[in-house]
Amino acid sequence: MRFPTDVLAVLTDPRTVIRDNRVHTPFQFDLAVWRRMNDVLKEMGATWEPRKAIRAHVFPYRIEEFLRHCLAAGEYPSKYEQGWFPTPPSLVMQICDLAGIYAGMAVLEPSAGSGAMTSEIARRGGLVDSVELDSRRVEVLREQGDSRKVIAGNFLDLDPLDYAEGFDRVVMNPPFSNGLDHIKHAIGFMKDDGILVSVMTQGLTWWSDKATVEFREMVEEVGGEIEALPDDSFAMCGTNIKTCLVFIPGYAGGPLRTHDWHQRQPKQLDLFDFAAA
Repeated sequence: MRFPTDVLAVLTDPRTVIRDNRVHTPFQFDLAVWRRMNDVLKEMGATWEPRKAIRAHVFPYRIEEFLRHCLAAGEYPSKYEQGWFPTPPSLVMQICDLAGIYAGMAVLEPSAGSGAMTSEIARRGGLVDSVELDSRRVEVLREQGDSRKVIAGNFLDLDPLDYAEGFDRVVMNPPFSNGLDHIKHAIGFMKDDGILVSVMTQGLTWWSDKATVEFREMVEEVGGEIEALPDDSFAMCGTNIKTCLVFIPGYAGGPLRTHDWHQRQPKQLDLFDFAAA
């Protein structure tokens, strides 16, 4: 949901103090704007603490880094809009640690949002390509400058073979509504020996439809894991949706339809065509 313009102006004012779990506005402004700001911050999980020693909006968790991404994008996750949820900082660290990102690695972030993960990838020396559908967040990513390339568009429309080489790592927090489609498509951008780590709704662990069952079997076959995350992992986003982490390792000659697998197909087809002739 978009921040009201006047609320965004207050929250980005250099006099506003956003530190740890508090938002403090130590200056006077219109009461109607304060009420709108109060509504927004309450929807994000804050409570107003009126005691003179505090006089701030207080969150039950550290908000500083998360709110920075929201303000940069000009929007915040609302409980009324189950769409964009910036990856919380602690989860960003967990994902990057699990992926084992280090300097010089080519990394794909196919649902980059406002750059919650790209900034950490770049800090570790990864060379990250970002994909983002929303035009406002695309501009945020470009201004942030962490990505070597920012692609504006729907990730599902990208062709893995448009890339000369696959990626060493793919890390992602795809839309919960069709996250499995995004993960399966992202495998096509990995190198044979790459690693994919993704957030996904916990329904992936128990859904019984054919596509999900086959996906779980594939993850098990390649030695991957699907691990439930704590129930409050996205609490700071204003949602109690239950999530999990998907870890998929590749290996040479494995069953994954990786980027390398896609590249080998034309050669195999040429052999069949030659044999047929």
